[in-house]
Amino acid sequence: QLQLVESGGGLVQPGGSLRLSCAASGFTLGYHAIGWFRQPPGKEREAVSCISSSGGSTDYADSVKGRFTISRDNAKNTAYLEMNSLKPEDTAVYYCAAGRSCYGQRLGGYVYGGQGTQVTVSS
Repeated sequence: QLQLVESGGGLVQPGGSLRLSCAASGFTLGYHAIGWFRQPPGKEREAVSCISSSGGSTDYADSVKGRFTISRDNAKNTAYLEMNSLKPEDTAVYYCAAGRSCYGQRLGGYVYGGQGTQVTVSS
């Protein structure tokens, strides 16, 4: 079965950290660029970050630049989103997706996507 599964979400206080994982099964993640998206409650989905298939190129939305770090371990068929200095406005369902390439922080040529993991930043 071809799928991406996100994990690592949860409830965290403002200023805290979380590390999201995006694990692929049934296909080789290393052939694809990976993008992370989020959808805050009542708002549209927005692109957060993207990493090239090799990991050599990354980009971020201005709202998360300097706080979030995208990475990947192709040997483990997994990508990550390290989130630091979290703010209440980071509260959202976070999704990962595999695609053809990155266009800034946006993923192009979508191929596979996950079901999302909830991140809630609140005191």
